[in-house]
Amino acid sequence: MTIHWCGTGLSSVPGLRRLMTGGHKVVVWNRTVEKAREAVGDLTADIRAYSLDALAAALQPGDVAISMLPADQHVGIAKVCLEKGAHFVSSSYIAPEMKALDAEFRAKGLASVNEVGLDPGIDHLMAHDLVARYRASDAYHPENVLSFTSYCGGVPKVANAFKYKFSWSPLGVLKALRSPSRSLKDFAEFKVSRPWDAITAYDAALPVPESFEVYPNRDSYPFMADYRFDPGWKVKDFVRGTIRLNGWADAWAPVFREIETLEGPAGDARLAEMAAGFWAANSYDEGEADRVVLFVSLKAERDGKTVWHEEWSMDAWGDERGTAMARLVSVPVSMAVESVLAGEIGAGVHAAPHDPVLIGKWMGQIKGLVQYLDRIDHLA
Repeated sequence: MTIHWCGTGLSSVPGLRRLMTGGHKVVVWNRTVEKAREAVGDLTADIRAYSLDALAAALQPGDVAISMLPADQHVGIAKVCLEKGAHFVSSSYIAPEMKALDAEFRAKGLASVNEVGLDPGIDHLMAHDLVARYRASDAYHPENVLSFTSYCGGVPKVANAFKYKFSWSPLGVLKALRSPSRSLKDFAEFKVSRPWDAITAYDAALPVPESFEVYPNRDSYPFMADYRFDPGWKVKDFVRGTIRLNGWADAWAPVFREIETLEGPAGDARLAEMAAGFWAANSYDEGEADRVVLFVSLKAERDGKTVWHEEWSMDAWGDERGTAMARLVSVPVSMAVESVLAGEIGAGVHAAPHDPVLIGKWMGQIKGLVQYLDRIDHLA
């Protein structure tokens, strides 16, 4: 069986190299062959110019295709996998068009595994673990009131005036700021048109206490079912969101004001112009350490008293192994590939696994990628 890794961009290389050094047969595909050679040419000569037709011609039954290309490429590759009898893996959110392929993947005994990067990915593993631990605890009761939060973000290890540095496309970051979100707050739907309308403080459970700014992103509601919350549970708060350094909202206030004025093609052109300027002024220098923080918490209350509260807390930064962001996105992807090849993930379209054995196995390996990782019992 051959692994076909498509895309060797900023967040791809550590996981790709892990598979190669682990003895797997890997073909590397990239639009620019020379860039791929710079990343992994010391490990392989089998680097090919990517096109969907070329990939389709190379795929064999039982192979695995990994898409680390832009998200709009995933469904096309997944459909080719179905045609050729191959499995599919990506780190991205499951689009409706991908979910629609579930029945066909199941019928053919093939896996399409998505949401196995950092966020989404590691955060899912943490959430599944907390929900399972809560269900198994003495504190579990269907009348408990639950609060769930999950905040993740890449931030500079050493703060700059902008309170942010770009480890991926600035245009993607700016477009995300124009996206609405939906979460649950005080038992009610909480809709936000722009993130800066819902920024709050978050005191992180780190060895040295630290406060951040957080805001909800995307639509949190579907993840209650994904994380196996019972429909009858009394959920007070449920939010998945983004975390930023303190002072980020003030530093970005002029950006927010301008984004609100942008509309149509002219607005898109200005957004691209802004992105280019931000990349020039606020990207990471060669060898500069980035930082990734992730906090996932589940709390249960009864009669106004906290009866159960555990939280995963993670802090990682770039080192001689490369950036924290690249490690934490691509290495879980490589673990998903190995799990697919080992038959540990069944047929169909899936997000990160909820199986406790796989979660324990993956989290054990993730611990080696970070400087700090702990599951904290706030009542201990």
